[in-house]
Amino acid sequence: MGASNKRKPQPSSVSIGAKIASAEAAQIRELIEAGVYLNESDFVRDAIRHRLSEIKIIKCRDVDFQTAKKEILGYYRSRGEAYPDEAARDLELDFDLVMRVTGELRQEGRLVEA
Repeated sequence: MGASNKRKPQPSSVSIGAKIASAEAAQIRELIEAGVYLNESDFVRDAIRHRLSEIKIIKCRDVDFQTAKKEILGYYRSRGEAYPDEAARDLELDFDLVMRVTGELRQEGRLVEA
């Protein structure tokens, strides 16, 4: 028998264990008894979904200054007005780099503040 090149399918869910304070556990039990959650697992899944929706990881691409300058200028030309943090997020560029580039573009007269 030869080795199979097929990958095992990833499970659709995993179990994660965590210890919590007894006071927190009591609060969760009260919510379950009040009918807000079906059980502890239901509460934990909801808490995880809620927390993950609040956290955004901003990816930063590693680009040189001139490339960033071209991208940022194009971004402002197509978008019009935007804050530097929006440009950094949308272009996946480091915020400090965006600030340096926009400063230089303003000095050159190629980017004007509204």
